[in-house]
Amino acid sequence: MTDKNKLDIRKESEEAILKESEEIEGEKVQGYDFNKGLNWDEIINSFSSTGFQATHLARAVEIIKEMRKEKAFIYLGYTSNIISSGIRDIIRYLVEHKLVDMLVTTGGGIEEDFIKCLGNFKIGNFSLSGEMLREKGINRIGNILVPNSRYIQFEKWILPILEKHKDETLPPSQLIKILGEEINDKRSIYYWAAKNNIPVYCPAIMDGSLGDMIYFFKHQGNTNFKIEISDDAIELNDSNVGKEKTGMIILGSGIIKHSICNANLYRNGADYAVYFNNAIEEDGSDAGARPDEAVSWGKIKTKGKSVKVFGDITINFPILVGKSFVD
Repeated sequence: MTDKNKLDIRKESEEAILKESEEIEGEKVQGYDFNKGLNWDEIINSFSSTGFQATHLARAVEIIKEMRKEKAFIYLGYTSNIISSGIRDIIRYLVEHKLVDMLVTTGGGIEEDFIKCLGNFKIGNFSLSGEMLREKGINRIGNILVPNSRYIQFEKWILPILEKHKDETLPPSQLIKILGEEINDKRSIYYWAAKNNIPVYCPAIMDGSLGDMIYFFKHQGNTNFKIEISDDAIELNDSNVGKEKTGMIILGSGIIKHSICNANLYRNGADYAVYFNNAIEEDGSDAGARPDEAVSWGKIKTKGKSVKVFGDITINFPILVGKSFVD
């Protein structure tokens, strides 16, 4: 190779690597400086300029602050594992202080709130042997342990309540309200939901221990007792009527995510949306769909403000609530 060829190659490489760029507007990437001392508020404030998911979390805080400032009707959805964890107590705070307007969850998201009023869950380990736990009558949810005795207590508590309504047809929301009134325990999310008239919808109420209890109850000859889900579907989809603005906070995915998004479809989309989940969109699922896909369906407004945060909800959600609902 001649010297001239070498020079030509070097010139082409330099032009490719050192291509002139345009200047761009935006916040400088910068993290927290611990030389300033330990200031948790400032650490969290620095997330906006940190990048990656820290910046998405900071964006979520901004969106929820605007939701509240604009008095948007706020839907809060969460999957059952959220209630298995200590995030249950943070959701209880939001409901107790009327900081959200509607709840949507799964069957486990209902029953575990009541079960925790009857007996504590315990911290365990992700690597505990399933075989060993089964022999001891202990159920594992990640690194959270739930003895079978909790479910036995739940059965003893709930069956007499179902007996009072054995000849009725109830929508899930009405049954949840009845249970919230019956528990009479301020640690319960649904105690406060009933007290504050915050509706709770559970599109999959049979999917969990509560569904098992209804199964046992009907097998005892209570065939007149029925759960009617279509009335709740109408109420949930009508919930956006007359609302100037709506906002969605969705912890997890699956049926709770779709139910809330679908309700907002009927008003041509929510104004605000904050997703917390780790599902990916490559399989085409609604679970992993990013907010922009919801825009294409009319579930989020074309000019709506939205963000999806990847990460552990048990870490991110307390930060978000502290900065957007309490701070």
